[in-house]
Amino acid sequence: MRSLSPAISSRLLLPATSSDRISFHALIRSGFPCSGNRPNMIRLSKGNRCMESAEKNSMDFSDPEWKSKFEQDFKKRFNIPHMTDFFPNAESYPSTFCLRMRTPVSEEFAQGYPSDEEWHGYINNNDRVLLKVIRFSSPRSAGAECIDPDCTWVEQWIHRAGPREKIYFKPEDVKAAIVTCGGLCPGLNDVIRQIVITLEIYGVKKIVGIPFGYRGFGKELAEIPLSRKVVQNVHLSGGSLLGVSRGGPNVSEIVDSMQERGITMLFVLGGNGTHAGANAIHNECLKRGLKVAVVGVPKTIDNDILLMDKTFGFDTAVEEAQRAINSAYIEAHSAYRGIGVVKLMGRSSGFIAMQAALASGQIDICLIPEVPFELHGPHGVLKHLKYLLETKGSAVICVAEGAGQNFVEKTNAKDASGNVVYGDIGVHIHQEIKKYFKEIGDPADVKYIDPTYMIRACRANASDGILCTVLGQNAVHGAFGGYSGITVGICNTHYVYLPIPEVISYPRTVDPNSRMWHRCLTSTGQPDFI
Repeated sequence: MRSLSPAISSRLLLPATSSDRISFHALIRSGFPCSGNRPNMIRLSKGNRCMESAEKNSMDFSDPEWKSKFEQDFKKRFNIPHMTDFFPNAESYPSTFCLRMRTPVSEEFAQGYPSDEEWHGYINNNDRVLLKVIRFSSPRSAGAECIDPDCTWVEQWIHRAGPREKIYFKPEDVKAAIVTCGGLCPGLNDVIRQIVITLEIYGVKKIVGIPFGYRGFGKELAEIPLSRKVVQNVHLSGGSLLGVSRGGPNVSEIVDSMQERGITMLFVLGGNGTHAGANAIHNECLKRGLKVAVVGVPKTIDNDILLMDKTFGFDTAVEEAQRAINSAYIEAHSAYRGIGVVKLMGRSSGFIAMQAALASGQIDICLIPEVPFELHGPHGVLKHLKYLLETKGSAVICVAEGAGQNFVEKTNAKDASGNVVYGDIGVHIHQEIKKYFKEIGDPADVKYIDPTYMIRACRANASDGILCTVLGQNAVHGAFGGYSGITVGICNTHYVYLPIPEVISYPRTVDPNSRMWHRCLTSTGQPDFI
């Protein structure tokens, strides 16, 4: 579930009259707006291919107060929803999460730990993290992200994640549910495990898993009881303990199911479309006056969630991709005029292909969705391959699955989440290479490797394991802190809470003018293929 309907994509605040019948298929039916549609944000780097002139006029930069107005607008947009915003009389309680004393001392603390307000492990609600840390002096700087044509420095602060001194749910009254949606991704079990463990530390006894994504809210599937004993070793294997699927019931039916089950906290693991669903659930709960915390944990192996350093599973994907790339290199290097082609994940974002190419040092050509290329012609990929075989004797190509879709036949087919089913660019390039060298009468030994499902199904590596652990912990802290309609992520090495609409307004993509892409080009030595 990745895409959302244009009617809700920019802010995703569903009207009360429509949320009761809107289905998740409707939420994800069409693509994301481009980054130029982001309110008041002008990205002046060359890499932004869809900046619209209308957005340039959304703010009057001749106004001497424009900077303060922008800051106020940013603060308003990134203010995360809190229980007290909707339930002014919501009661708070001393936190049952304290790491000073690790032994339960009495029943009055809901089987949890005694509060200690003097413990200096809590996060103040007013703590903030700086979103942008580079002060670009010119729009022409590599990777520049500027608000105005002069690249004026404007501080943008977002909420710091972590445990609060005051909580807004009594642990003994909480029934928490966890759901994993979309496709598989390394680290799902790690996040599930840590959410369960942290909930138990707070004193929660009723924890369940919703099987097979949002589909599990239907009546035909039973919820799965969870406890530390159940999840203790699940992180040692890949996949999801709860199962995954795409699609599901409509929002109204899901919230009906949550009411029937008595769910007061919902933790949603998924990508952009799944988060669109989570935000719709949050809004529907508010419409019905339900005190329910809905918290997302971004799950996308493509690393295409806005504003975050990275999402869990990405590091593992890059590491596992090395095996495929190394195999392709050995095959190509061992053959007479050998060529290895590796297709990696990345529907709209080429982060995996770019980082894998950088990490391996064995890639000669890296093709990603964000950078157009030609296969044929004097500056095409095939001409460069011929040059590589003549000078090096072998070559290795890495291509993201969403690259070069203009070369493959469009089927107009869609998966259960409403995503367009892409043509197989890897197979197409493989066939075109063989055809090209046959036509010019030169020998070429071409091998094709597609490790997609092997990468998705593997266990998270150490780096992702740490990220998953902290994300799971902070998701629980956010829910007990009284926040809902939020997602947790890592930004500039710090863990933060972000309002869901701001991170799903469009996919994060590789900026072709960024230093990282320039580094990749330096590593591969490839020219422009246009």
